[in-house]
Amino acid sequence: MYIAAVFLPLLGSIVAGLFGRFIGDRGAQLVTCTLLGVSAAISGLIFKSVAIDGNAVVIPLLNWIQSGTVNVSWALKFDTLTAVMMIVVTWVSFMVHVYSVGYMSHDPSKPRFMSYLSLFTFAMLMLVTADNLIQMFFGWEGVGVASYLLIGFWFHKPSANAAAIKAFVVNRVGDFGFALGIFGVYYMFDSVGFDAIFAAAPEKAGATVTFFGIEWHAVTICCLLLFVGAMGKSAQLGLHTWLPDAMEGPTPVSALIHAATMVTAGVFMVARMSPLFEFSDTALATVTIIGALTAFFAATVGCVQNDIKRIIAYSTCSQLGYMFFAIGVSAYQAAIFHLMTHAFFKALLFLGAGSVIHAMSDEQDIRRMGGIWKHVKVTWALMWIGSLALAGIPFFAGYYSKDTILEAAYAAHSNVGLLAYGLGVAAAFLTAFYSWRLLILTFHGKPRADEHTMAHVHESPAVMVLPLVVLATGAVLAGWLGYEMFVGHDRAEFWKSAILVTAAHPTMENLHHIPSWVATLPTVVAVSGIALAYILYMFAPSVPGMLAKSFNGIYLFLLNKWYFDELYDFLFVRPAFKLGRGLWKGGDGALIDGVGPDGVAAATKAIAGKVGRLQSGYLYHYAFAMLIGVATFVTWYMFNAR
Repeated sequence: MYIAAVFLPLLGSIVAGLFGRFIGDRGAQLVTCTLLGVSAAISGLIFKSVAIDGNAVVIPLLNWIQSGTVNVSWALKFDTLTAVMMIVVTWVSFMVHVYSVGYMSHDPSKPRFMSYLSLFTFAMLMLVTADNLIQMFFGWEGVGVASYLLIGFWFHKPSANAAAIKAFVVNRVGDFGFALGIFGVYYMFDSVGFDAIFAAAPEKAGATVTFFGIEWHAVTICCLLLFVGAMGKSAQLGLHTWLPDAMEGPTPVSALIHAATMVTAGVFMVARMSPLFEFSDTALATVTIIGALTAFFAATVGCVQNDIKRIIAYSTCSQLGYMFFAIGVSAYQAAIFHLMTHAFFKALLFLGAGSVIHAMSDEQDIRRMGGIWKHVKVTWALMWIGSLALAGIPFFAGYYSKDTILEAAYAAHSNVGLLAYGLGVAAAFLTAFYSWRLLILTFHGKPRADEHTMAHVHESPAVMVLPLVVLATGAVLAGWLGYEMFVGHDRAEFWKSAILVTAAHPTMENLHHIPSWVATLPTVVAVSGIALAYILYMFAPSVPGMLAKSFNGIYLFLLNKWYFDELYDFLFVRPAFKLGRGLWKGGDGALIDGVGPDGVAAATKAIAGKVGRLQSGYLYHYAFAMLIGVATFVTWYMFNAR
């Protein structure tokens, strides 16, 4: 049962990818959806057995790497953390698979697309069931490869190819940090197995390492390097630039990558390594600051974007920031709780956006929409549910999980915790604002699309709507159902040893004793954000344009995403191109080829040309040459005879 849940998506990917021409489009869709549906059902059984009944298990599969003292086995680890992730990954992916049957109905490469989706899911399942860091890195790189294939699925579009390459390259930066972190952990613990590392962590808590003549706290170095990997995969500030561009892939890809799978891999990895992070306050403080800044940064940018998918993408980036600063204040349970609820309502929003794009004849600019809610009432209602959950309005899923994170940040009673709380509350206001800006401009007001587009606006087929209904159910009920288990009074019994928090960080205990205003403020600012969106875009639609002109510098700063892309282009891309062009023209072309093959060929040609001039065809030239030769020979002979 356990093995089947992990490997059934791989089987579906192989069948659809290699035999898609034989079984056809319908066959590929049927195989991948069915096998992933079975995997999702089994994941539900695993959740009950492992998380509810407490039957954690490790299933060894084979010996993988044996070299010296390195002995890495391939095993599947099933504890509460894994069980939660499997539920999220398989069910969201299953909904995306089913939705794709309708959304990609006109695409000529359906088997390839379905194969990539299932491959992505398998890689993510390998990541969350890993029993050691090497195996986790295998799944980590697997989702990277699959995301490259999916983002660049429409390879005939230059923008899709550029986005896929950008995602791949930016993630290589983070993955390099992750790899160094794995090396550091092995250097410290002489093992990459989680159980061995966690058992030895308390003894190694004070260990130091000398580097460049300076003594460093070893656990801090390892944790910071691991976090660099998480920053890349989970698009935290500095390594976030690939995430919005990933919208170039088909909408189901956006939902799969940005909802429950790839972008949450970093959150899962840091939560898995909680027994190590707990012994480095410096690493935890760094995670808190980066997460809080990311939450605020992405929320500000989301307020002025006009592409419906990019707005939701920046929302994802912001919500991931919430998860990380929860981890930074040792509220790992709250981070995973938000990961779970966010997966449902964010997948709902992305797939809902896909339904809007489908209805609007592939239009994605919300400035060219408006007034369509009467034509797509089901999509409209479901998008409202997703937005209410995202904004944290009582009593939707986001209200329980996001508010818990903010309360935990305050309850940490630290300077970085208060910073995170302040930026988190500000981000909550902005989140509600841009969510209702999207809803109002997309569905309400006067139609701004041309008559031809408006004439063809229609509701999506049932195969696309039904997954939205399932996800909307999760967006409504997941927070209420999971609160007590994940972060309430039952959390210790639920999580067991899957997450370790030391007595030095009693955040989860403290959050039950905070002032009432701390818990109330996020809801107040969320309602205020919604009210402001109504005022600006429903009742006074001319005001946003006037504000943009009056504060043009700030508007352009936000519209251009704080100029991170331009900064990186100036610092890294252009110098890299300049260096590469110099090595190509000067080093390879002028020096290596010029002196080497091209130089030898040119010299041979020049010498041959000069020698060729001697072949004039005149008899007296040849007679003269012979005379010179005889004279030279006689002279040489006379001198040598002496």
